[in-house]
Amino acid sequence: MARDLSDVRFLTVAEVADMMRVSRMTVYRLVHSGELPAIRFGRSFRVPESAVTAALEAVVHAPETGVADSA
Repeated sequence: MARDLSDVRFLTVAEVADMMRVSRMTVYRLVHSGELPAIRFGRSFRVPESAVTAALEAVVHAPETGVADSA
């Protein structure tokens, strides 16, 4: 299955952090844990914009757990 990469927009870690309103270190943790897919170019990472959008939508549409404090 061939995919046209000209349609894919890649974001830097700093751009992802701005979009998600988190620190760059949080984005690196998400990338290293595999929760956020990324491509490594040399010493830097690029994240597909579609992956960021999907991650944000998953959080927005996730059901609340309703877990209460057990203490």
